[in-house]
Amino acid sequence: MAGAEGDGQFQCTGIKNHFNSYTLTGRISCVLATYGGIALLVLYFKLRPKRTPAVEAS
Repeated sequence: MAGAEGDGQFQCTGIKNHFNSYTLTGRISCVLATYGGIALLVLYFKLRPKRTPAVEAS
């Protein structure tokens, strides 16, 4: 049925080998990259310098 022809269909090379939806390792890599990106955005907005007004009203 899906024996020999199914094996060659999912031969991934390069970055597709690490980020794909067919293998457990690829799915874990996608999840970790997503969580890492979200964490970087949160850290950026938490740690960026606060804006202060240039001229204070008296």
